[in-house]
Amino acid sequence: MTKTETQAPIKIGCAAGFWGDTNTAAFQLVRQAEMDYLVFDYLAEVTMSIMAGARMKDPNMGYAHDFVTQVMAPLAEEIKQKKIKVISNAGGVNPHACRKALEEAFAAAGVELKVALVEGDDLNSRRNEFADAIEMETGAPLPPFTVTMNAYLGALPIKAALDAGADIVLTGRIADSALVLGPLLHEFNWSMDDYDRLAQGSLAGHVIECGAQCNGGNFTDWHLVPDFHNMGFPVAECFEDGSFIITKPDDTGGLISCATVGEQIVYEIGDPRAYLLPDVICDFTNVNLEQVGKNRVKVSGAKGHAPSDTYKVSATYPDGHRILASILMGGIRAREKGQLVADSIIKKVSGILEQKGFAPYREIDIELLGSEATYGKHSRCMDSREVIIKIGAVHDDKKALGVLAREIAQAATGMAPGVSGLVGGRPSPFPRICLFSTLVSKEKVQANIDLGGVKTPIDVPLGKPFDFTSLAQGKDEKTAAGTQHVPLIKLAWARSGDKGNHGNIGVIARQENYLPYLRAALTEQSVAEYMEHVLDPKTGSVTRWELPGFNAFNFLLKNALGGGGIASLRIDAQGKAFAQQLLDFPISVSDDIANEVNS
Repeated sequence: MTKTETQAPIKIGCAAGFWGDTNTAAFQLVRQAEMDYLVFDYLAEVTMSIMAGARMKDPNMGYAHDFVTQVMAPLAEEIKQKKIKVISNAGGVNPHACRKALEEAFAAAGVELKVALVEGDDLNSRRNEFADAIEMETGAPLPPFTVTMNAYLGALPIKAALDAGADIVLTGRIADSALVLGPLLHEFNWSMDDYDRLAQGSLAGHVIECGAQCNGGNFTDWHLVPDFHNMGFPVAECFEDGSFIITKPDDTGGLISCATVGEQIVYEIGDPRAYLLPDVICDFTNVNLEQVGKNRVKVSGAKGHAPSDTYKVSATYPDGHRILASILMGGIRAREKGQLVADSIIKKVSGILEQKGFAPYREIDIELLGSEATYGKHSRCMDSREVIIKIGAVHDDKKALGVLAREIAQAATGMAPGVSGLVGGRPSPFPRICLFSTLVSKEKVQANIDLGGVKTPIDVPLGKPFDFTSLAQGKDEKTAAGTQHVPLIKLAWARSGDKGNHGNIGVIARQENYLPYLRAALTEQSVAEYMEHVLDPKTGSVTRWELPGFNAFNFLLKNALGGGGIASLRIDAQGKAFAQQLLDFPISVSDDIANEVNS
């Protein structure tokens, strides 16, 4: 009898939210939790570039090597005994090399496991076929050279690999949430036009794809989260109707509440009415969260639309070189001294560049860390006795950046007192990698699975153009204001993240009766004014949507990350601290609410 027939949940654990996440998570989940599947999410656009660089140096690299050596090799026997199936995008830009390394490790351990590959995402060798591609946001043409070019595949190839008997499914670039939707399609045999279930399965993947973040990691009320040193990793108990429960192994740290799960739902999304994925377009606006036990939250209510006829494709390309240098400045008036020293270094180096015939630096970024530099005009640190002077610059010629690397040291003996050397030593220029995102017709991308050397093409629904004008518009909801002001953190939880050069801030009301006050205060205009120090002065903007299902708002800050990822010179290149800044926003409330939250 199958699990579908008995209505038992399919249990899926996530042991990695990025390449570099703790390898202890897999051991915790395998040994302390009951699971049917274990997934690992390693990839980001920058990660793909790093892996591509590694493959260029060594054709046997280009994948998450520690997935093989530090996780699968030592756990292979236990995974086999417990009949846990593993799904991961650890294949990166070289899934074949990853499988070869896995098979060698399994042979050494005396364990036999069938490893299937998902192929078809890597389009870089075919880039000439997409010469007319334009960037989704800017309309810019495809760069003449790309390091990587990968389509975000969906869940059907994973389902096909599991249907064919794979124990481990290795992918390259794939929609992160597909790592979870794939096994659910295999177990429950959902129809590909059952969009509400597909949306729920995708939401399960979205919630656990960042590892411990839904378990209290990065939570607004961090002081309530126990035992960070033994952080529990998530398990999604998924049911045939699409609903699921988020939990974690017993006797581990962390906290699972409606708030911690809600924060993860609003993490790194745009319009919550249309979260675009290869298999379904999700509507998260009326998702319901219910605490059903200690560290157990039930999630339901996601809706779905038919998928679009395109895949999102992310390419990375080199765009000059960049350098980051940091110097400690100590003593009285450190902030003032730090600014003077930074300006003086740039002025001196700019003069040297001119003498040597170099063009000026394309970009320069100065931040005085320790002076609340990331807060812009909202900084409350008028002075400090200790700051880090962080200087970043971009130039097409790395020799020009070498001038800055050399001349910055002179500040220690020839400028204001208190310079205590370069943090991390003399910096070196390195390539600046930028992101290019576009859309490609699904007809031009063929996904395959490779099991035992046999390749099988996978048919996917081709979708249809999505009409964004068909989306339900927000209602004119109630607003309210009062005579007292309290910081947003008293009324809400918040989480922020990045998508390319855009940032998002999700805000969740702690109580439903706070919503009218939040709605009145946190307008698109007021948030744009409050966060104007991060928005591009020409192209930056803020858009707000509501998620009434769990009393939330999402704000998309377009062009707010200085290029985003490895292209940005900012210390917070991914907007991870944006929510922390917004939590200081003053909200006008009634006397009763002010007394309540301040008591």
